[in-house]
Amino acid sequence: MADLPNTSLADRAYRIRRNAVLMGEVQGQGYIAQALDIADVLSVAYFHAMTYRPEDPDWEGRDRFLLSNGHYAIALYAALIEAGVIPEEELESYGTDDSRLPMSGMAQYTPGMEMSGGSLGIGLSIAVGKCLGLKRKGSPSFVYTLFSDGELDEGSVWEAIMAAAHHKLDNLIAIVDINNMQADGPSTQMMGFEPLVPKLEAFGWYAQRVNGNDIEAVREAFDRARQHPLPQPRMIVADTLMGKGVPFLETRDKSHFIRIEAHEWQLALAALDAGRNP
Repeated sequence: MADLPNTSLADRAYRIRRNAVLMGEVQGQGYIAQALDIADVLSVAYFHAMTYRPEDPDWEGRDRFLLSNGHYAIALYAALIEAGVIPEEELESYGTDDSRLPMSGMAQYTPGMEMSGGSLGIGLSIAVGKCLGLKRKGSPSFVYTLFSDGELDEGSVWEAIMAAAHHKLDNLIAIVDINNMQADGPSTQMMGFEPLVPKLEAFGWYAQRVNGNDIEAVREAFDRARQHPLPQPRMIVADTLMGKGVPFLETRDKSHFIRIEAHEWQLALAALDAGRNP
């Protein structure tokens, strides 16, 4: 993983959020609230838990990170820029013609992007396949996959949950972002999925629920997931706040895909700077 020993996970999360806002400003709109809510999880994943080589994104010994919710690509790009996988100067090309940073994640374009997203509900199934392949190779690598609470509406997700438990995929660590928002409204009103942790446990998973915006809690959850001794897949259920770190975005009713006025981008950056942990 990228090594800057004097940089805290909180500072990494701050810079991930800042990178995302700067990219969002290029288009004036996007999935900014999701990028802000998941930054703490990505900070822990890329700067505490995962093994990878920034200079060699295809290194065979790496841990894989699969972004099932492809519309969160702006968040993952922000993390990959912070990790040194993508040059910082490419930030200004976000979503433009011929950019390596399209608005939805595309594996063929972007270094460090392990799968193409867009059609929701497929990431966990792809992760199951990758985990089986790594086990056949005798690889010690982990596969991480991030998906959204809206994807719990999809039957394919629950098929993958069953398959992962059946195959005892202890090299799989899934993270579901519970921000209670999808395109049609609050996720829990679209299709009830609670109580989620007992359901996952009944399917044969090791499941934890944490505040996804508490970096120390997230770090401990990742450590427990990696160190869990039983041959089970592992799930981290992360409760997050849309727009985290920018108060005027945290309180917006419609935040799934938002347009931010030109003058508000600097206000968003100022809010992040004001809330930055030293």
